[in-house]
Parts: sequence; structure tokens; C-alpha cells
Amino acid sequence: MTTPHAWDPALYATHAAFVPALGAPVLALLAPQPGEHILDIGCGDGVLTAQIAATGAIVTGIDADPAMVAAAREKGLEARLLDARQLADVAAYDAAFSNAALHWIGMPDLVSANVFRALKPGGRYVGEFGGHANIAAIRTALRAVLRAHGYRVESTETSYYPTAENFSNALEKAGFIVDACAIIPRPTPLPTGMRGWLNTFRGGFIDSAGVPPEKRAQVIEDVCALLRPILADEAGNWIADYVRIRFAARKPDA
Repeated sequence: MTTPHAWDPALYATHAAFVPALGAPVLALLAPQPGEHILDIGCGDGVLTAQIAATGAIVTGIDADPAMVAAAREKGLEARLLDARQLADVAAYDAAFSNAALHWIGMPDLVSANVFRALKPGGRYVGEFGGHANIAAIRTALRAVLRAHGYRVESTETSYYPTAENFSNALEKAGFIVDACAIIPRPTPLPTGMRGWLNTFRGGFIDSAGVPPEKRAQVIEDVCALLRPILADEAGNWIADYVRIRFAARKPDA
């Protein structure tokens, strides 16, 4: 389902610092305790991983992007180059955490089963990621512009943006008890604007559509022009139409 995306840690730090900043409520839901072994799924550059470690928990981050794993390791964190779809740990963690990553990974049945197996009995699994209708306006505008220019566009969505019911079912199928799973509309200010966001989060999508590097700026400008009347205010401040799923589940005690 997902399209490979090569991340640039510097670009991410510049244009996406709001992502870990908005992860505070999920971190509070995790409530890490000193000495607990915690898995951070899709740890990225390790900003939230470091916050978990600061509580005294023993945290291991995993991510499928080499540059992001390197950035996390530079912070002194334990980070493994590993796709959650290949996670094979068994009863190794007291809790698993994920912020803004599961929509990139997809394959919810497989990933949920892998996380379930990796947790100790009674282990908890909390996280947040893109839900149904997440960035719908942005995705629609980008597809429209790419088609208008004659570039390739996938017929179906390439990221996983489920309803709460859909994801809750995947968790339960894996064996989890679901304590909470809800859609949270969250209009999100983009401090560096829509151009920076598109370059950071949809650069891979644009490249995979066959857009030559010298044409990317024009595609992004056309997308911004289409979105400006609905996602930018009179002062030129951009607000993305984010919709999230926040969840809390646990593995039954043995």
C-alpha cells in the first residue's frame, strides 16, 4: 500500500518540527515508567524517543529509513533499521508507542500482530497516526495538478488512513483489548507553509509520479494556488486539514 519515501532529517527538522511537538498527548497516554522496555515504532529522528528515554525507560526505536535512524543514533539513542512489517521480537517490551508513522507503514493486520507478539503479557500499545479523511484537500489538489500536467497518479490511496472502526478491528484481530480508538480532527498550522510541507511529506509521491526535478517547483506552486483559498488565511498562514486516530490497546495478561 505505501509508497517508498526517502526522508531528509534536516528537511524534516525544518518543516515538520510540529509533528513530535503535537505528540505530547500520546506520550502522556503511554505514561512511560523508569526501567520499562519500550518500543518506538517509526521513531524517525528520535525527538520523541529521547523524551521517552528521559523518563528512565529503556527505549528502542525502529525505523525503515537509514537517514532517520542515523539521526536518532546521533542523539545517543538505541535505534534499529527495521520495518515494522518485519518486526520479529517476542515478549521483549512492556509497551509499544507510535506517533505519525503507521499511515506510512500500512498492512495493519501484519503490523498489529507483530506488535502483539513483541509485547510482554499485559503490555500496552498506544499511538496516533493519520485517520480517514486526513489531508483530504491536499491529497485531492496534488492528484488534480499531477493529472492536469499528464503525470502518473495511482488509482488508489498510497497511505493507510483508516476509520477508527477499521483500525480497532485490526487491533482486536491481532488479540489486543482496545481501550480507546477515536478519530480526532486536528487542523494543524504549518509554520513554514505549504511549499515546505509538500517538499517534506509528498516529495516521494511527486517523484514517483514521474515529475522531473526541474518541474517539481511548478507542480508545488500549482498545488498551493489550488489550495490557497481554502487552507490559507488572509495573512498567508497555512493550516493543513489533519485528521488523526489516537488509540490505546493492551495485550491480555497471561
